[in-house]
Amino acid sequence: MEPDTINSVSVTTPTTSTSSVNSTITSDFDTFLQLLSTQLKYQDPLDPLESTDFAVQLATFSGVEQQVLSNELLVALGDTLAASSVADMANWIGTVIRAPMPAYYDGDPVTIAPNPAAISDKVELVVSNEDGEEIERSEIPVSADPIDWSGTDEYGIPYEDGVYFFEVVSYSEGEIILQEPAQVYGEVQEVVSEGGQILLVLDGDVAVASSQVSALSAVSQ
Repeated sequence: MEPDTINSVSVTTPTTSTSSVNSTITSDFDTFLQLLSTQLKYQDPLDPLESTDFAVQLATFSGVEQQVLSNELLVALGDTLAASSVADMANWIGTVIRAPMPAYYDGDPVTIAPNPAAISDKVELVVSNEDGEEIERSEIPVSADPIDWSGTDEYGIPYEDGVYFFEVVSYSEGEIILQEPAQVYGEVQEVVSEGGQILLVLDGDVAVASSQVSALSAVSQ
């Protein structure tokens, strides 16, 4: 397979800055001082607050602010590590992965690793389109060997280009014993960081988490 798009690595630059955090803390501290001044102004002169009470309030505020600052710094650190992970996985671009995911069909056969239940006596491959409509259901060998889905109907007419979903249904004595998404092969076009995880993007904008990849190989020439 030859890549037909420009490969790229998307890295999200951390947006949390130390200056913004410091600005927020300064603003909150000013607010706290105003509240403290108001408390002193309107306290009961016959029963004033003890100095130890002020010390406790200051210590509590300081502890909360330190926790907020720590959380902000941890978020920034997480963003930095995520960006680093994306860069480290740049060498996955252009390789072929196998994962439980849909595939983009553009006229070329889609390679599938069915992996049915070992005790099954019948296995079906169910194909659905992007709208979730079942378009094909066919019996396949009771084997984990890869197979090619031709992408054509019973008359040999190709289906429309688009994203298709594949499911392997295993039967034993007429009963379904396993039904799960099929493992599909596809070439990585892009690596992105989103929601704290690394996503691999393939043809048709199909995205799969790197943690779901079960095999990785070089592109066949």
